[in-house]
Amino acid sequence: MEKNDIILTYGSDPVAMTRALLEAIDIESLIPDKNTSIALKPNLVVAVTADSGATTHPAIVKEILSHLREKGYSRIKIVESAWVGDSTKEGFRVNGYEAISKTFEVPLVDVKDDEYRKLTSNGITMEISKTILDTDFLINLPVLKGHCQTAMTCALKNMKGCLSDRSKRMFHTLGLHKPIAALNAIRCADLVIVDSLNGDLDFEEGGNPVETDRMFATRDSVLCDSFGAQLLGFELEDIPYIQLAEKMGVGSTDLTRARFIQLNEPANNNEARPSGEVAYLAKHTLPKNACSACYGNLIHALKRLDEVDRLGNLETQICIGQGYKGEADPNKIGVGVCTKGLGKSLTGCPPKAIDMIQFIKDL
Repeated sequence: MEKNDIILTYGSDPVAMTRALLEAIDIESLIPDKNTSIALKPNLVVAVTADSGATTHPAIVKEILSHLREKGYSRIKIVESAWVGDSTKEGFRVNGYEAISKTFEVPLVDVKDDEYRKLTSNGITMEISKTILDTDFLINLPVLKGHCQTAMTCALKNMKGCLSDRSKRMFHTLGLHKPIAALNAIRCADLVIVDSLNGDLDFEEGGNPVETDRMFATRDSVLCDSFGAQLLGFELEDIPYIQLAEKMGVGSTDLTRARFIQLNEPANNNEARPSGEVAYLAKHTLPKNACSACYGNLIHALKRLDEVDRLGNLETQICIGQGYKGEADPNKIGVGVCTKGLGKSLTGCPPKAIDMIQFIKDL
């Protein structure tokens, strides 16, 4: 498998599709030493199952582990961290990773409990999982889906789960895009296998899955996300971290030089696109460096209110994010502990969506 290859397969059976990709990849050509340490990095941003459109299908993980074991690799770990405010261990539990760990004798590493190393890239110092940094070969297993702050998330942003929670918060303070690129300049995946079976095309935390029935693999995380952006109908300029990562030497955005290897034909050619719902709901917010968990809960709360025609009663925008720390304005309304100095504020880090719904109803 060459660096510029993008291998695609279509269908609805993650086991058969993963097997087809692995056979085409020829993992032994990429990892000739059977003593190589390998880490699988799925997306378990929240503790929900894959049918929600938010998390990596565990069947993909199982098939990769089965394949690696068959080929004689034994030094394998599964490494992940949920977003700030959620439990990685609960994500492992609800998706059956404890049984996967036992069956394949593969340890589960919760990055929240890991040791970290402080490294600096492009002027940004961050705490990165020691397990990830010590891994010889990293297989990134992102879900191609929408994101309420960065429009899209796939390979490059999925690496954010390799950070301490403190660094995740800092990334939001810095606006996400440059830090995501800088992280990948320190450590990016050696192989990316993308779960694009039914990702939520609007929300990172899922809830609105869209069946796109495809998976694809590549060795270049920048090329991967450039292709993912194209699939979702975005221009590269819509997702700044992709081009920033290219400038930092992580990979290439040039899809004209990619070699597309299609293993089978899609059942239909309908192109799924984000609905634009997030942009509509976001008009009711005033975010300043908001963390994903907090902002995601607010968007979710606004969505629920919109479904029962209650947003028309909202006469002011809701402030949210670390940028409001220390601000005291009696005329503003906010959610999250960072907005506690405002006239009305719902505290919590992050507040629950259900509490946000009631808070907004009471305004």
